[in-house]
Amino acid sequence: MHVLITGGAGFIGSHLADALLNRGDSVSVLDNLSTGSAENIRSFLGHPRFSFTQAALDDGSALDGLASRADAIVHLAAAVGVHLILERPTQTIETNVLGTHALLAAARRHGCQTLIASTSEVYGKSEALPFSENDDLILGPPDRTRWVYAATKLLDEFLALAAHQEFGLPLTIMRLFNVVGPRQTGRFGMVLPRFVRQALQGRPLTVYGDGMQTRCFCHVGDVVQAIAGLLGRTTASGQIYNIGSNHEVTIRELAELTVDRADSRSPIHYLPYDQAYAAGFEELRRRVPEISKIADEIGWTPTHLLPEILDDMIDFERDRLT
Repeated sequence: MHVLITGGAGFIGSHLADALLNRGDSVSVLDNLSTGSAENIRSFLGHPRFSFTQAALDDGSALDGLASRADAIVHLAAAVGVHLILERPTQTIETNVLGTHALLAAARRHGCQTLIASTSEVYGKSEALPFSENDDLILGPPDRTRWVYAATKLLDEFLALAAHQEFGLPLTIMRLFNVVGPRQTGRFGMVLPRFVRQALQGRPLTVYGDGMQTRCFCHVGDVVQAIAGLLGRTTASGQIYNIGSNHEVTIRELAELTVDRADSRSPIHYLPYDQAYAAGFEELRRRVPEISKIADEIGWTPTHLLPEILDDMIDFERDRLT
């Protein structure tokens, strides 16, 4: 299979490229390197089944040429990170919505199976835990910039499902929950790589709010296995799947565990949300996926536990810092 990965020089995309090359697939990557890194894919350059094109999704010629040679597309390119979304909401909307629109048009022209990466953020303020794919979605008001990302990714889902229903495009939506692992950067506000770097540098770990909010963290190696399992799966067409761990941990516990696994003496500092982001910022207290649907479809469940995930990230970051 020849797979085109948009955003393939990013954290998840580069791990997916690695996994697909290892199983014998051919991989093309399209990435403008705005948030991805050439370093993530350096080891693949020169591989006979790998190619890299530095371009944005609005480069119609580049996108169409790559789609014409692909059997499937995994669409991971997006504006990411809370700080970027709050500071540049227009860029977030244009990148996510217009980029997905262009991607779907190319996929339709060439009949590519398409996997669209969405996010747990689309569940918004729902309290119906664990979150199931057919649940109602409850977002905040439009004057709260915090909801821009969720709204754009939800519109991406509507665009994708419309392409499936109206034009028969073989298409699957993946709602990703807190994917973590080596190569992830804290540059865009992701909590775990930020904790790991702070612990290794002996700086205070900054916990936003009271630290009692919970999240479920899933190793990127598990996530790419789920994505790879959906490729070529005709019964997954037109479906939405949660992909993530359902093991909850408070952010306070996460900070304490990071300090312990890094053998650090870093203190833990608590910062109110209105100081970390902006006044009125709304944070979700819990975010837990129901993952039985994807387990039934491809037999997938995550295998990495949180201490193992942390050890992988700590080892990777230690190598970077030395």
